[in-house]
Amino acid sequence: MTAYVHLRFDPPDLPEKAPVNEPAPGRNQSLSLRRALAVLHRVRDHGCAPQGLTLTRLAEELGVSKSTILRLTTPLIEAKLLERDRRTGAYRLGHGALLLGQAYLATLDLRTVAAEESHRLMAEVQETVHLVVYDPPDVVYIDKVENTATVRMASRVGSRTPAYRTAVGKAILAWQPEADLREVVAAGMPAVTRHTITDAAHLRGELARIRQRGYAVDDRENEPEVRCVAAPIFGPGDAVTAAISVSGLSSRITAARVRHLGPLVAEAASRISRKLGGDPPVRPAVPHAR
Repeated sequence: MTAYVHLRFDPPDLPEKAPVNEPAPGRNQSLSLRRALAVLHRVRDHGCAPQGLTLTRLAEELGVSKSTILRLTTPLIEAKLLERDRRTGAYRLGHGALLLGQAYLATLDLRTVAAEESHRLMAEVQETVHLVVYDPPDVVYIDKVENTATVRMASRVGSRTPAYRTAVGKAILAWQPEADLREVVAAGMPAVTRHTITDAAHLRGELARIRQRGYAVDDRENEPEVRCVAAPIFGPGDAVTAAISVSGLSSRITAARVRHLGPLVAEAASRISRKLGGDPPVRPAVPHAR
């Protein structure tokens, strides 16, 4: 059983300006495909903006002419991968992109296996549960079970976040080889809150503590008012390429509660790991219900 799938949808960088002369016919289709993927990539990155991206902005950001954008987007609109607002002319992702995403998620055995444990964990702790896979140097959110009785988390299935500043990312990084950690550090560790870990030595120390206790904590490192507790999911061969977490406002997930949640999340991750054929290390004892 294939437990994890790494998907990266990042087309190659384009030149700042399109060449004056069109390429030879043999290269034309390849270049057009890459540019079309770049259009999808750019519109996807602005997915949270309901107004979409204008023709002018797309052309400026990709360094091509407006006529080129119109030519590239025509088949994408026909395939429902993009849609264009009839009033403003702005581009947004179409429902065809959703169908592709759903088809991709349906192939993930991890998501299916983890579903029962994710819902069980959410019901037990009454906080939002996330499931992620590792796509260096980021993590990609592939499932979310939300506690609708509390404040909703801003995370989205399909979104990606740098691993170094999330509990799920650090839970995975703690069991990665040194080469992977260097890749994460080389990608940059800018601060997004005043609590973000930005030093490689500090991060290495944190990963060592995660290996000892069996779970990771994001103490307002990615969002200023949110704490997360995560644990790694071990697959066949004991590879760690996924993690599960609980997230909530820091007013609800206090430092004291983190110590209660950590073993619960670790035990949920262990159950998922065993279903996937993994052999996780011994986890901390699950605390008695309070």
